[in-house]
Order: sequence, then structure tokens, then C-alpha cells
Amino acid sequence: MNIIIPQEKKKEHAPIHYHNVASKSLLLIFTRNPELGKCKTRLAATIGDQNALDIYTFLLNHTAALTKEINAVKQVWYSEEIWENDIWNTDTFDKKLQQGPDLGIRMAHAFQEGFANGFERIIVIGSDMFDLTTVDINNAFAFLGSKDFVIGPADDGGYYLLGMTSFNGPIFQNKSWGTETVLEETLTDLKHKNIHLLESRNDVDLYEDIKDIEIFQPYLRNL
Repeated sequence: MNIIIPQEKKKEHAPIHYHNVASKSLLLIFTRNPELGKCKTRLAATIGDQNALDIYTFLLNHTAALTKEINAVKQVWYSEEIWENDIWNTDTFDKKLQQGPDLGIRMAHAFQEGFANGFERIIVIGSDMFDLTTVDINNAFAFLGSKDFVIGPADDGGYYLLGMTSFNGPIFQNKSWGTETVLEETLTDLKHKNIHLLESRNDVDLYEDIKDIEIFQPYLRNL
């Protein structure tokens, strides 16, 4: 089955300018626009919309800081609309708009575009991983020098990082995104491929993910 990529609506944005044009590595950062009541909804069910937004804003800043020095072209893919003046400095990050009805098609679109533009190693991450480090991402790109795929398993059964050296459509299809089956199903799709698994990491989706982590305590004091 071929993934059908919807056509992007034409918008009046500045032309894309790829930073570090000699690089063949591309980092895709998938993010939600940080708006009250529209992000971290499972976390918000326990701690409230404002606290969830504050935590997500903190995580966005954390992600921007840890990816800033990555030796790769960096693209931020917004969920709803591109924001011109925010934490993602256009001297460092190119800005794109996600396309498609579900996360799989949206990621597939970004990977396909990256490979079409000549990149040879492409990694996607989310923007809500406090446990993720610059070293993790640099190591993932390094592993793609000898492996076809690299995956960072998340403790909840998903993954926090996915990288590849050529496009693979099936891993983006027939997944219940946001559930505990995503990693297992992805590994099944890649069972005959050359894969490296990174260390498992905790992502932030539920109150239980952060309740015992010191840095999040200021956001939880008024509960």
C-alpha cells in the first residue's frame, strides 16, 4: 500500500533555507502548537489545562535547547500552523507544517520529503521528552552509519525516536498511535531489517510519568 500524501495548502512563507547545507543528516522535530486545552490532554485530565500547558511549554524549551547544537539540518514540524515568532529561532530551525489525518501519514510525509531533498540519515523526535539528551540524538545519527534503522523505545510501549537511511512505508501504516502497541508493531514491520535499539526512556503523557520527578514539582504544587 502506498501512502497518499495530501497536498500542502499554499502559504506565503519565506523560502526554505537549509542550514549547514553540507550535512546529509536531517532532524525532524514534531511539535504541537502550545495552546491551552489543546496539548497534553491526558496529562491535563489530572493536573488541569493550565498546568499541562506550562509543562509542555517547559518541555518545548528543553527540546529547543538540547537540539540547537545537533550537527544536522533541523526542521520543526508544527501540528496546526507555523508560528513565526516563538522559541524556534529561524537561524537554527526550518519551519514546516505537518500534513495528513494521523501521525503516521504526517511522519511519512516528512521523511519522504527529506529523502527527496537528498538527506541520507533522517531522525524524528517529539518535543515532550525530558529524558532525551543531545548525546542520545548524536549517537542515533552515528548508528545510522552502520544500521538501516534506529529506534528509541519509550517506557509506555511507543517510541521517542525513529531514524532511517531510506524510506519505509509500512512502519507508518496500521498503527494505533499513542498506544502501547506501537513499538511492538513497528519492530514486527522491521523484523528482517538492520536495526539498533537505543536505551528505553520515559516520555511525558500522564501524571504518573512526572509525579516523582523533582523538576516538575513546581507545576504540581497547587493540585
